[in-house]
Amino acid sequence: MAEDIGSTVPRRQLGRLLRQFRNEAGVTLDAAAEALEYSRQKIWRLECGMGSVRVLDVKAMCELYGVSPEMTEAMRGLAVETKSKGWWHAYGDAVPSWFELYVGLESAASRLRGYDESLIPGILQTKEYAHALIRLGRMMSDEERERAVEVRLQRQALLTRRLPAAPRLESILSEAVLRRSVGGPAVMGGQLDHLIRLSGLPNVSVRVLPLVAGPQPGAVAGTFMVLDFPPTKGGRAAPEPSVVYSESLTGALYLDKPDELAAYERVWRGLDALALGEAESKDMIKGLIGEIRHD
Repeated sequence: MAEDIGSTVPRRQLGRLLRQFRNEAGVTLDAAAEALEYSRQKIWRLECGMGSVRVLDVKAMCELYGVSPEMTEAMRGLAVETKSKGWWHAYGDAVPSWFELYVGLESAASRLRGYDESLIPGILQTKEYAHALIRLGRMMSDEERERAVEVRLQRQALLTRRLPAAPRLESILSEAVLRRSVGGPAVMGGQLDHLIRLSGLPNVSVRVLPLVAGPQPGAVAGTFMVLDFPPTKGGRAAPEPSVVYSESLTGALYLDKPDELAAYERVWRGLDALALGEAESKDMIKGLIGEIRHD
């Protein structure tokens, strides 16, 4: 997995550049579609970063929008990168189409900040905990269930990868997450042990938001993940803007407008101020492990 982060970020970068230059040229979607003999839907999909992009399409659009030769060449390079496939493509339907974008962004991120109020997040789950959760979802065959768990475990490899550098993960968990038994005492005890081990990694921080903290911003925001990204190669495009990911049973929201990001940054600051420190959090988790094993 390690070095292959797929095409998600290049697609999104290229799409933003195409939209930016079309707007700067004063060309509407309909006018661009007519001039290029494309469907309006095709141009919209390219600008939204949905799917790989042909170099020929980039060249034609850059000519229409009057983009400089130097920037056109940089965008052609991005178009080539949009054809690469991430490791998750090998798992087919085990990665839902609405979740595929998140896996690509997660693999490319340099910093992940997550708040979870109901369950241990996938990137921190043990195999046994994941199995117990997946059995609660839609009906699956044993093979489908195993593949879904494999995807979850494969995602965790990014926390220890060497190239590109592993991202910084900052996880704040509601105390309720740790007290909610999933799969029985043995599974839950193993999961809490796993949290202790992962929190020992230099790039991983696991902190607990105690129930005694009372009402807090996460109660309104719900579970979410903020993904921040590294500078682009050679600075040829603006850095990928941060994204807030919020998941539901059948889909997900990807929020990246400035006002949306600002709202979640305020929530994160509130959670950060109320959560226990790393050492105190580790002590609480160890105490819960003791309770489970002495019941």
